[in-house]
Amino acid sequence: MRAAEAPVRVMLCDDSATVRAALARLLEADPGIRIVARVANGQEAVTALAGLPAALRPQVVLLDLEMPVMDGMTALPLLLRQAPRPAVIVASALTQRGAAAAMAALRAGAADYIPKPGAAGGGLNDPGFRAELLAKVKGWARMGAGPPAPRAAAPPRPLPLVPLSGLRAIGLGCSTGGPQALAAFVQALARPLPVPVLAVQHMPAGFTTMLADHLNRLGRLPCAEARDGEVLRPGRLYLAPGNHHLLAEAAGAGLVARLSDGPSENFCRPAVDPLLRSLVTACGGAVLAVILTGMGQDGLAGCRAVAEGGGTVLAQDEASSVVWGMPGAVAKAGLARALLPPAALAEQVLALATGRAGAVA
Repeated sequence: MRAAEAPVRVMLCDDSATVRAALARLLEADPGIRIVARVANGQEAVTALAGLPAALRPQVVLLDLEMPVMDGMTALPLLLRQAPRPAVIVASALTQRGAAAAMAALRAGAADYIPKPGAAGGGLNDPGFRAELLAKVKGWARMGAGPPAPRAAAPPRPLPLVPLSGLRAIGLGCSTGGPQALAAFVQALARPLPVPVLAVQHMPAGFTTMLADHLNRLGRLPCAEARDGEVLRPGRLYLAPGNHHLLAEAAGAGLVARLSDGPSENFCRPAVDPLLRSLVTACGGAVLAVILTGMGQDGLAGCRAVAEGGGTVLAQDEASSVVWGMPGAVAKAGLARALLPPAALAEQVLALATGRAGAVA
């Protein structure tokens, strides 16, 4: 953190005093974060937010969903009416019910979610949980409240993009901040895509089921978790199920989905790299890869394989990314033909896939 930067202000809202204390220790171990309020339920959160002086108003509220007096879903719209509006990250149980509640919160305006880890995985002290939480808190504080608004961003150099004749598949990868970026991408698709879209979002089992339903409800692109052996059809989005790599396999002139429980890659399963490698094997250069916001560099090796095979790579720009790790790695390697926000990426993908592409401005 540079000396001129003020710490990110955070409110913790959880009915467990033990959890509040543990989260406070975890977050304040980073000098770039300051806890400005700790409350036990949604009603206390709404009251505290309205009463805090401007200098202490939180930029981020970490909101538990299951609490007495007033639960998180009831409190969420009340918190989002406050000015300045905080970014709300909801904390949910690592269960199917918790996943459904988290996706409902995203539809209601939450910026993001984080699943609470179980004791078997190290609980709140799990290093992966800590890294994800810190990235989301800092990322959404930088972005401001809610999902990023579409903002055009120029690529590092103007590169003409020509229609991709013979395109057979689109591979898409994302992680931290990905659910909202995926939703923005899907919502911006004004016309059906002529090829299948295979997507990997780093997410636990159960949560991917609810994310697929969340994206399907947008009504733009039919979406479901991929099933092993199913034929991949044009104009549909197939999401990798949690804890399984999603691969594509050639089947005559078409493609079928394969699910793998092979080793994690980049500490993830599902991971983006196996998907993109399988698409290059199945489709050669007739692949379009899109990398959205996320920590780490999963997708970098896969995008390199796509580019070396004659395919095309696009990535999300830094300004609209909650974390510019995955897309940034692709951009810094010189693989991305354009850097754009999710909605603009969707427009570019449509143009490339349907024969209406031109130079990126």
